[in-house]
Amino acid sequence: MAVEQPMSAPVTRPGDQTRIHNIGYRTYDGPRLGRAYARRSLYSQSLRGAYGLGRSVKSKVLPMLLFVVMCVPAAIMVAVAVATKAKDLPVDYTRYAIIMQGVISLYVASQAPQSVSRDLRFKTVPLYFSRPIETADYVRAKYAALASAMFVLTAAPLLVLYVGALLAKLDFADQTKGFAQGLVSVALLSLLFAGIGLVIAAVTPRRGFGIAAVIAVLVISYGAVSTLQAIADAQNNTGAIPWIGLFSPVTLIDGVQTAFLGATSAAPGAVGPGTGEGVVYVLVLLGLIAVAYGLLLRRYKKVGL
Repeated sequence: MAVEQPMSAPVTRPGDQTRIHNIGYRTYDGPRLGRAYARRSLYSQSLRGAYGLGRSVKSKVLPMLLFVVMCVPAAIMVAVAVATKAKDLPVDYTRYAIIMQGVISLYVASQAPQSVSRDLRFKTVPLYFSRPIETADYVRAKYAALASAMFVLTAAPLLVLYVGALLAKLDFADQTKGFAQGLVSVALLSLLFAGIGLVIAAVTPRRGFGIAAVIAVLVISYGAVSTLQAIADAQNNTGAIPWIGLFSPVTLIDGVQTAFLGATSAAPGAVGPGTGEGVVYVLVLLGLIAVAYGLLLRRYKKVGL
């Protein structure tokens, strides 16, 4: 008669501390929001960051201060126009951004590196591209966010001027037309300056270097072009003045709005481009925006690896 042998206990090796724990991991079964949602989130986050929202108090000081500096002169002009019952505003809508170009350049120089330099410095760009967004999504979100932030900066004082003009009971049709022309002008300026600022800032992960480089490009180019235009005007070579204006972002915008938006040129002698030259200005402007976008795509295809 066979005797049933008892089952042997599991063999445990000395020092073996293996344990299996059920910690409740479950697969995600919620909605997949996809690339569009991620792109919108990145845009919103970058736009808020351009004014320090969601960041430390220190990060809010400079962008908010520059915003106030942009709007205060417009408010003063409105107060003067209302008090003196003037028949027109002291400054045209298309002229305001050209006058305040120093503030605009400083804003671009400070916020373009903030938008992209930290991602480069801390090597977080590949994490964005892991999924679900791609290189083009990142570039579009960053470009659109900085351009939108600049549009808010440059359009807000125009709105102050427009509301003040209506309160002063200036001609509604003329003021509305001028306000619309001013909005088109600052929209083009925002796209151009944002593209230039991001391209320069994306070259280096050092924010300080990016700030200095953006200021240098914008200020030096305007100073050089203005000097050459003044020399041409002094030598009565007025035909060269519009063509020289193609080589600076500020004078490029000034030429476009002079040719097509009814603005008075800020060039020496108020010599602006005609319609034919204005077409060249528009093509150069659109070309620079396209080139800036293309350079950003090329840059982030490399750093995103």
